[in-house]
Amino acid sequence: MGIIWTLIVGGIIGLIAGALTKKGGSMGWIANIVAGLVGAYVGQALLGTWGPSLAGMALIPSIIGAVLVVIITSFVLSKLN
Repeated sequence: MGIIWTLIVGGIIGLIAGALTKKGGSMGWIANIVAGLVGAYVGQALLGTWGPSLAGMALIPSIIGAVLVVIITSFVLSKLN
């Protein structure tokens, strides 16, 4: 059950990051989960684990990290096309 909960929270974090960057429409649910999980890792590595947490992820640093991941990924993919 822990892995499922982590995937759900990661998907929600990725969904929020996609909505904040206006890139959410082009991302599917798997991309939202990946962006949320990678963003949670990046955000907590850069900003620490302060604020409220769900499924072992500090929400505010995770959302900030996911926004960074979505922006960087969108920039790199736009340069490749």
